[in-house]
Amino acid sequence: MAGIVGKRLWFFLLSALILVVCVVSLAVFGLKTGLDFSSGAVLTLAFDTAVTPQQVDSELQNLGYIGHVELDQHGNIVVRTTNLTINEKRELEDDLTSAFGTLTERGFESVNPVVATATARAAIIAVVVASVAMLIYISWAFRRMPKPFRYGTCSVIALVHDVVFVLGIFSILGVVANWEIDLALVTGILTVIGYAINDSIVVFDRIRENVRRYPGVDFEIVVNNSLMETISRSLITGAGVIFVLIALMLFVGAAIQNLVVVLLVGVLTGTYTSLCIAAPLLVSWEKGKWGSLFPQKRTNKEAA
Repeated sequence: MAGIVGKRLWFFLLSALILVVCVVSLAVFGLKTGLDFSSGAVLTLAFDTAVTPQQVDSELQNLGYIGHVELDQHGNIVVRTTNLTINEKRELEDDLTSAFGTLTERGFESVNPVVATATARAAIIAVVVASVAMLIYISWAFRRMPKPFRYGTCSVIALVHDVVFVLGIFSILGVVANWEIDLALVTGILTVIGYAINDSIVVFDRIRENVRRYPGVDFEIVVNNSLMETISRSLITGAGVIFVLIALMLFVGAAIQNLVVVLLVGVLTGTYTSLCIAAPLLVSWEKGKWGSLFPQKRTNKEAA
């Protein structure tokens, strides 16, 4: 069989390669956490005179502060340092004013370690609970099919694939583009989980219909035909969502940058896993073999 299911080993190897790159990046570089997940303070300043981040960073070191200084998209100086009280913030601004002239505070945020730790823990719990809930729901929804737990397990494996891929992309972006993760990442991942599960359920539901419609037909043929019947719906839906996200990125900009990127990556990988991972994995589990890289054509009459 030369369809999607017949080439499943290629898809499994591609996913394995992608996941290895993502896991290595996460293990070596980790995620560059923003203020939501790491304690500290972020002070955004605008100077009346031209001041570079390097100058401000040097002055901070002279004053005994530990932190990082960069420019934002509006040309403001962004100072990331340890927690600052209101009085400490005023003292820092006075010191910087003495060194570089008049400044204007554009923004100030501060998160203590307890809140940051609680936020990170809540984010992890939310993702885990969502995945377990999806496993239980899909297993129940397909309870009248033989071995319904396999449907739920294959869907969750596809979800883990999507989540690891998104985190890996942000790990790489943190290294090459200094991108930080925030709560928008969690919102995006939970949205991606819902989107990917919806795609998988559509495919599995068609498989269930065709199994009942064509009893006795080889399961691999039934699944491949089901994928062919639903692929246009999945691709058109995904393309529509991607166009909307691109429009949001162009017209709204950096304010929702992280959320849009998570959703873009998640929609792409979610569509891929629902078609090329979840259903083919179900076939491999059912037949007890992974498939071959170069499947031979078969003469079985397809049930479509």
